[in-house]
Amino acid sequence: MINGWRHPARLVVLAFLAATVAGTVLLMLPVSAESGQATGFMDALFTAASGISGTGLAVVDTGSHWSVFGEVLLLVLWQIGGFGIMTLASVLALLVSHRLNLQMQLTVKAETNTLNLGQVRRVVAGVVTVSLVVEAIGAVVLALRFWLGYGESFGSALYSGVFHSISSFNSVGLALYPDSLMRYATDPWVCLPIVALSVLGGLGFPVLFELLRRRRKRWSLHTKITVPVYLGMMAFGALVVLVVEWARSGTLGPYGVGDKLLIGLFHGVMPGSAGFNTVDVAQLQPATLLVYDVLMFVGGGSAGTTGGIKVTTFALLAFVLLAEVRAEPSVHVMGRRLSAEVQRQAVTVALLGVGVVMVATLVLLATTSFRLDAVLVETTAAFGGVGMSTGITPQLSPTGQFVIIVLMFIGRVGPITLVSSLALRERRRRYELPEERPIVG
Repeated sequence: MINGWRHPARLVVLAFLAATVAGTVLLMLPVSAESGQATGFMDALFTAASGISGTGLAVVDTGSHWSVFGEVLLLVLWQIGGFGIMTLASVLALLVSHRLNLQMQLTVKAETNTLNLGQVRRVVAGVVTVSLVVEAIGAVVLALRFWLGYGESFGSALYSGVFHSISSFNSVGLALYPDSLMRYATDPWVCLPIVALSVLGGLGFPVLFELLRRRRKRWSLHTKITVPVYLGMMAFGALVVLVVEWARSGTLGPYGVGDKLLIGLFHGVMPGSAGFNTVDVAQLQPATLLVYDVLMFVGGGSAGTTGGIKVTTFALLAFVLLAEVRAEPSVHVMGRRLSAEVQRQAVTVALLGVGVVMVATLVLLATTSFRLDAVLVETTAAFGGVGMSTGITPQLSPTGQFVIIVLMFIGRVGPITLVSSLALRERRRRYELPEERPIVG
């Protein structure tokens, strides 16, 4: 039996904490700041936690506060968060010893949701390869646009392309500009590559691996659920943005039809992935922000670069609800029956997620003077690993910032460690107690 701190789920937590501490120390160094002065502990801690969790919420302006060294350090933190601490550790172990022991394989399994321990080597190599190839392609496309379309020097354009490509694929959503990507709101050569990178990162590595296997005759149930639900939620988000914000002077109103469609698509994708914005989020209608809250809370695909409860959890709950409404004794999805264990895990993850976000929202409302819609966007963005905010992040008190840090950490490693712990602690009862039905509803 695996117990104590050698439990894979606990090792994942410790690894993320260690990376956050290391990032905090390095970001506090004077060389990390553009001013040459040391950054305060809370600002460095918040930035490191945001980076390693792939959230992208920020208390300082990324482009003006951090030096090139600090920005490169952020890129490293984002990449580590995207790979997964234990995935990166297993790569180093493979390079050194060309083998993984059982303990390391179980640890990587907890981080990557690998279903077969024998597949760990291939999964680890695939995660690294897919990440670097996709990010490289995105960086080249963006760099060419910045270079040829905006007259930036080749070196500056390449740096900007790499920065925003890594930020997009790892669902961070931080840009080098204080207005995020608002200056490129009508440029499809910038917006569409970032949308593509964000979607690929949000789908999750298991889905990407299956999509890349062209010879596979049929997809797994996981991929069949994730792809349509994830894309459907993005389409729903885009539709809501277009309908609600179409004539709003502070958002889509000043733009032409083509530009409105581009902005609507961009803002439909971002809540469930990276969190960039091309219009001022603070100017969005409360109805739009509420839909954003739902999309950010759900997040992306399992073993992807986003946080949240994951689209598979959301979809499984919908299937359970549908089966109950139909009075069916078991839950069937696309020709397969869902086990009771999977159903319980989905309910547990979702309810704990709701509880965590609710508690954090209550704390922020009690300690700040911000409106509920702004605070709820902040907390769901932190839990969902999305760098989207109405602009209140830098104004939060140290207590509020610490709450957001904890929420970002839970949103990134919580579902992974929780499901892994539930699976590894599964046991059979030696006897059952008498059945009784309390009144429901």
